[in-house]
Amino acid sequence: MPHRRTIRRLTALTALLPVAGLAVGCSTTSGGDGDTSAFTVASPYAVQSLDPYGSAGAAIGTQLANQAVFNRLVKADATGQLGPDLAESWTPDADATTWTFTLRQGVKFSDGSAFDAEDVVSSFKRFTEGKNPNAGSFTGVTATAGADGTVAFDSPAPDPALPGKLTLFFVTASETPAEFPAKPVGTGPFTVANFTPGETLEMAPNAAYFDGAPKLQKLVFRQIPEISSRMTALANNEIQATWGVPDDQLAGLQGNPDVKVETVASTSVYTMWFNSGRDSLSDATVRKALWQAVDFNTIISSLYPQTGQPSDSVLAPPVFGHAAQTPVAYDPEAAKKALEEAGFDFSKTLQIQFSGAEYRQFVEAVAADLAKVGVKAEPAEKEAAVFLEDLLGMKWDINFQALSTPSFDAATNLGRLYPCSAKRTGFCDADLDKILAEAGSTADTTARQELYAQASTIIWDKAVGMYPMQVKIAYTWRSNVEGLAASPTYLPDFSTVTLS
Repeated sequence: MPHRRTIRRLTALTALLPVAGLAVGCSTTSGGDGDTSAFTVASPYAVQSLDPYGSAGAAIGTQLANQAVFNRLVKADATGQLGPDLAESWTPDADATTWTFTLRQGVKFSDGSAFDAEDVVSSFKRFTEGKNPNAGSFTGVTATAGADGTVAFDSPAPDPALPGKLTLFFVTASETPAEFPAKPVGTGPFTVANFTPGETLEMAPNAAYFDGAPKLQKLVFRQIPEISSRMTALANNEIQATWGVPDDQLAGLQGNPDVKVETVASTSVYTMWFNSGRDSLSDATVRKALWQAVDFNTIISSLYPQTGQPSDSVLAPPVFGHAAQTPVAYDPEAAKKALEEAGFDFSKTLQIQFSGAEYRQFVEAVAADLAKVGVKAEPAEKEAAVFLEDLLGMKWDINFQALSTPSFDAATNLGRLYPCSAKRTGFCDADLDKILAEAGSTADTTARQELYAQASTIIWDKAVGMYPMQVKIAYTWRSNVEGLAASPTYLPDFSTVTLS
């Protein structure tokens, strides 16, 4: 059998031929009328990187591309139920410190080389030693290849949520090509043809895909930041699908026979973290007063009458660990009084950072309400890569994001983002750390639920952030698109899509 590296070199050369053929037969920017092979989508999240192990690996745009090119060991369906992907089955030992995954046999990478346990082990090592923020869910975890087509994951403490966490981990080849990650080799349904970060990603079907090659001859992701331009592109059939559609566009779409519209409850909560490391925001009384100063119910009913509802927790209802909290009532007079009594400096301007034009009106409305109580707040819209860099560098006062829990388990949200060691919000609480550690290491489902409820109460009551809205995602696609399912995690699967 030829060496894997030799196979990859040869395949890289021959792969250029069908890609060139596609370029002749199809538009690079749209499916176009009469073209039933090219499918173009406009995700609300830019694909800035294809590297599943880099700092952008946790970004929705990167995950969207990664799931088209790579596979995970396990994946979650629309209800959060775990199912097989590269692993056929998995079992824990008695205390859930070791999980053993039996791998699917006969899987090949897109270059024709065989997938095996060593690929999983080397990928996990790169993942945990890389810059992907999701790696924080696997502190101290190691992976070992077995001789019988298995991989064992060993944790320093019991970890009953480990299979769910692995929905965030993508497997790449142990011997990566020189062009990685711009032209990665994966086991997923598609291969990368051309990639311009932040603009366009073009993919072709992977003929070696173990679940059957996709029917689409070309899949294209386009970045169209402005929603009005996105809607025009949909109407003109320049794109065939998009999602994250704002409510003010839905009425027109729902009356259009050329498109379909579907909304789905998501795992996302609009989350506005306070940087508790700032002197002006270190006091929980101040943070709670700022939350109290914003009329979120009115903002939500005005901007999101169909796709939003006031949140009752730091987690969305579909996520394990969700626990309803006492609502924070809008009371600007009480808020201003509390800020004055706490000695809040009204002369300083708070920066609210966000990324994505679809969130602009929401953030502006929050800033306007804060201004009514004398608080200066400045929306700061940032390009996705800058937003991520500043988020991780704590270069913000208030950080807005639609925070999703793609694993459907609080372990990958609360357990990863809120311990002192995470250094994500500037907030540190020893009691919260203890609760989260216990929740992450007990196999008792009832006990885990109760512990995450306790953790949510601390996060909510101490206003680590403001958690105003539970999100429904509005998807829309052209009527000739079949096999597309709305995803609650902003990550639709395109491997089953066909065009008529």
